[in-house]
Amino acid sequence: MSVRPFRIDVPQETLDDLVRRLDQTRWPDEIEGAGWDYGSSVGYLRQLCEYWRTNYDWREHERALNRLPQFKTRIDGLDIHFVHAEGRGPRPLPLVLTHGWPSSFYEMHKVIGPLTDPAAHGGDPGDAFHLVVPSLPGYGFSDPPRTRGLNTTRIGELWVELMQRLGYPRFGAQGGDWGAAVTTARGVRHAERMIGVHFNMFSPPIDEASLTPEQLEWWRGVQAYRAQEWGYVHLQSTKPQTPAFGLNDSPAGLAAWIVEKWRRWSDCDGDVERAYTKDELLTNLTLYWVTQTIGSSMRLYYESFSRAIAPSSAPRISVPMGAAVFKEANRPPRELAEPYYDIRRWTLMERGGHFPALENPEGLVEEIRAFFRPLRAGEG
Repeated sequence: MSVRPFRIDVPQETLDDLVRRLDQTRWPDEIEGAGWDYGSSVGYLRQLCEYWRTNYDWREHERALNRLPQFKTRIDGLDIHFVHAEGRGPRPLPLVLTHGWPSSFYEMHKVIGPLTDPAAHGGDPGDAFHLVVPSLPGYGFSDPPRTRGLNTTRIGELWVELMQRLGYPRFGAQGGDWGAAVTTARGVRHAERMIGVHFNMFSPPIDEASLTPEQLEWWRGVQAYRAQEWGYVHLQSTKPQTPAFGLNDSPAGLAAWIVEKWRRWSDCDGDVERAYTKDELLTNLTLYWVTQTIGSSMRLYYESFSRAIAPSSAPRISVPMGAAVFKEANRPPRELAEPYYDIRRWTLMERGGHFPALENPEGLVEEIRAFFRPLRAGEG
């Protein structure tokens, strides 16, 4: 199947409609002094949406994104959008980076240059990668699935076919959130194709009965966090289509749903703009808006949370694994991951949260380089 060049060109009427909808937002009331306690802050969302309406320039960011080499190819009836940036170095290593929710391929734009052309960014050209950054099905410019069952395991199969189509029979993989689940699926089902897998966020199976007192204390903290913060998971894994009606119709509603997660999951002490600029937040939001993919992105929860795997039956991944463990609320102790992974590198990161490619790109780049460096010798 063909691989076709792709450029982003959002119709002007779509952008004009976005401005009109922002201008006509019906704002909800809120409890006095509530801040973010009940969910998204009305005061902050008003400021952000006013900037979106009057100051944000999508065309500027569209031009920047179009400087990335983007393509589409059809796999299993779906047009898959991806960046394919070839490395500059003596032996670039093929690597696929997979984003999560509520993110997009845009999250990776700061790491593409340093990973593909290390010498131009003060690094060793021997650390170069051929980089492939796909948009998950139903995210951004990839087609949304029209039939049931496209979960992270099946997406892993799509990515194997994508890499084969690009001429990479063996490759490395990196991801967090859904990207970690897709990467894990490839490590389980296609170990012979994988050079190594690297995670910036993942959740190994937990057998509560086997935990030490210290581990049990950690696990109870994770459960308390999930009880408070995982309402969206329950909704999106059971009835994702219902909120899609409102979020696909109201840009302010979309912003409230997504920005609350970016604030809560980032290493920002409650001030989301300590981690990201307004333009960075809004470029991600605008990608969801102009592609109308918030509904299809949430359906991945329904497809992927429908089957739980008991710790006793979870497979061990024989592929070399590395982890850059950022400041996630549920980051696991290393000893709980060891039964399931061949851990070669494990780094507790001092800065950054759920979206490190935007929040701490330098740290993530160095960890990816360091993990794959000793694995390159066997690929010559």
